[in-house]
Amino acid sequence: MGVYLNPGNEPFQMAVNSKIYVDKTGLISYTNSVIKTEQRFLCVNRPRRFGKSMAANMLAAYYSKNADSEILFRNLEISKDPSFHQHLNKYNVIFLNIQDFLSRTHEITKMRTLIERAVLRDLLKAYPDIDYLDRNDLSGVLLDIYGETSDTFLFIIDEWDCIFREYQTDTNAQKFYLDFIRNLLKDRSYVALAYMTGILPIKKYGSHSALNMFDEFSMANPGPLSTFVGFTESEVKALCADYSMDFEEMKRWYDGYCFEGTTHIYSPKSVVSSLLTRTYDNFWNKTETFEALRDYIVLNYKGLKDMVIELLAGNRKRINVHTFSNDMTTFQSADDILTLLVHLGYLGYDFGTKEVFIPNSEIAAEFCNAVESAGWERVIQSIRESETLLQATLQKNGDAVARQLSEVHMETSLLTYNDENALSCTIALAYYSAREYYQAFRELPSGKGFADIVYIPRKNHFENPALVVELKWNHSVEGAISQIKQKKYVKSLEDYTGNLLLVGINYDKKKKEHQCMIEEYRKND
Repeated sequence: MGVYLNPGNEPFQMAVNSKIYVDKTGLISYTNSVIKTEQRFLCVNRPRRFGKSMAANMLAAYYSKNADSEILFRNLEISKDPSFHQHLNKYNVIFLNIQDFLSRTHEITKMRTLIERAVLRDLLKAYPDIDYLDRNDLSGVLLDIYGETSDTFLFIIDEWDCIFREYQTDTNAQKFYLDFIRNLLKDRSYVALAYMTGILPIKKYGSHSALNMFDEFSMANPGPLSTFVGFTESEVKALCADYSMDFEEMKRWYDGYCFEGTTHIYSPKSVVSSLLTRTYDNFWNKTETFEALRDYIVLNYKGLKDMVIELLAGNRKRINVHTFSNDMTTFQSADDILTLLVHLGYLGYDFGTKEVFIPNSEIAAEFCNAVESAGWERVIQSIRESETLLQATLQKNGDAVARQLSEVHMETSLLTYNDENALSCTIALAYYSAREYYQAFRELPSGKGFADIVYIPRKNHFENPALVVELKWNHSVEGAISQIKQKKYVKSLEDYTGNLLLVGINYDKKKKEHQCMIEEYRKND
């Protein structure tokens, strides 16, 4: 074993030995299926804290020659796969953590030189008797080894995109780096498999990519690898049972990422931190990705502020993810910035509807931190005062609710505040704190129509009444309450046995003021 050639299985052994380990070795079934095929180039991108490095270490442990990993994998999912023994510890693995090399050199050409020297040292030790044309040419040495021995190599490249995150505007360095990776891997018969992992998709210059041989699996579309992005719902349920933790609370805090065919994916590092500390909190560590979130919000690029306010209110926004240039500086529209936030993990993306949304309470807290850092004091003030609004609602103080809604309207200043959809956004933001106590549903189906917003108490807050909210635009609050009753909206709450409040809210466009009426409701009324 070397440092970079066949590095062994110790890092993955530590992961398996940890207090909490969730078996994701099913990924190996997929990589086994594409070894030595045209599909052998995989670029798998995830946000920070989503287990990228663990997956890379797992693959190294499984494939590396001389690692003797059968006992390590014997009780894991991959051991049941027919291909398990066929590929176990059968390949020369070259493992590169690009972030490590960049941190040691701080310059792209020096980084490339260090990578080549480091890998060449291991290769020349392992194959001392080959007749090399040039011992200083990495791809040439690999070709010479393959030519004389037919040995192929499996490349695992972790943090492959750190160049594009740390040298965001240095396009010459980026192109130099992409050319290095292309020269090392593309059309090389010695490549049995190449697995790259990072955060960003592969950078495209013009209409083509320098690494167009890679199949990409990203947060916008992970394809068949969706269950390996994070923890699945069944995995989190099992962990909550083992640790006697509240699954519904775990779901509220860390669920929300969804992909085609996989509807509930949880942030893995946050779930583990929650279980080990026995708390539900924001475990999103501050990194350059948080700085990106804050900086782009400050820019308010082409209406981004209004979009962020709507996302904070719980709305979804349809975007085009295909115009994104796969870097952190080239933006043609607000859609491009929102696409970047999808890749950074700050937004979920529904592949079916093409919509983005804030996935859970943890990420919502990060948005609030970023909004506050960006100086959006009025928006933050509305969120801070949302607890007061909720209490006024529970006390059936319609006048107080109306006054505070008018203040929120002035503070958020949504440019499109001219219809019921904009009113709904303002109301949802004004009731921001209700999410801690309630599960909110937009347009909940009822007997004869849709209630605009329904708040159902979470199981630890059943002392609060459910809220059925009907919104009107240039009508009357009496009409809103009457509509709730006439259309039997409360039929959709037949399984709910607690108290109910009917909340009618109207915005008078001419007077530019809100009205609110609140009634207590009993199901036998």
